[in-house]
Amino acid sequence: MTSRTWLVTGANSGFGRHLSEQLLSRGDRVAGTFRTPGSVDDLSAHWPDRFHPARLDVTDPAAIIAVVDQAWTALGRIDVVVSNAGYGLMGAAEELTDDQITHQIATNLTGSIRLIRAALPHLRRQGGGRILQLSSVGGQAAWPGGSLYHATKWGVEGFADALAGEVASFGIGVTIVEPGSARTNFRYGSSVLADRIEAYDATPVAGVRRILTERTTEGLGDPALMATAMIASVEQDPAPRRLVLGSDSYRTIENTLVTRLADVRSQRESAGATDAPLEGVATSGPADLTPAVRDR
Repeated sequence: MTSRTWLVTGANSGFGRHLSEQLLSRGDRVAGTFRTPGSVDDLSAHWPDRFHPARLDVTDPAAIIAVVDQAWTALGRIDVVVSNAGYGLMGAAEELTDDQITHQIATNLTGSIRLIRAALPHLRRQGGGRILQLSSVGGQAAWPGGSLYHATKWGVEGFADALAGEVASFGIGVTIVEPGSARTNFRYGSSVLADRIEAYDATPVAGVRRILTERTTEGLGDPALMATAMIASVEQDPAPRRLVLGSDSYRTIENTLVTRLADVRSQRESAGATDAPLEGVATSGPADLTPAVRDR
């Protein structure tokens, strides 16, 4: 087992907490970020030489750069960057406020992008490393009542997918982590529920509201086992592009992709009907721009 140094955002709870505890227990070093004062004091007390805490709000661009630079300065090298900080904003799109929308995007999407961008110069200079981007089954599938959450997860998956091709030649691997439901505090602790508009009571959105208010269900996945799988994925070479965690995630993603592919294939002829006449002129499209994707 290779000893590594990790940067983990949201190290105080959920997957970030499980990752940090397991990594520290096995002898790795962790630069862990948190928002709530005192929430990682026990980690600092138990592993004072290997846990390096830093308070960070990922909606603050300047703070992200400062924390990432300070972590590299203090530790010399960071092998794995885990972009984990995030939360769920639930409710019909019409129920959400502009401030809620802005904060959800700033946390889950642009916060993740800025964190990775801040780390990339360091990873390049040291000759490589690994990025784990926490997404969700909700980054491949979507349900009523989670439109903005899905928007951020689908967005960050598109970013990470393109990024992987940009940085592979530098020895930097990128893995998108897609957990299903898990027994963390995501559902009943960190999720935000929009104010109710009565008109949506007779729509599927009501199901999401009922789950979050009645608190009678729990996730299928074991977050400790999921964290163990994330850690193990770093041993794989090349880096897996996606890491699907949980049987519910696998079933949902597979069904979603099969349905999506059937929808696309049904339009094979109609799609081609919109092509311009060739007339001997060289043409190009997305497939010409992404040879690495074609070769996967």
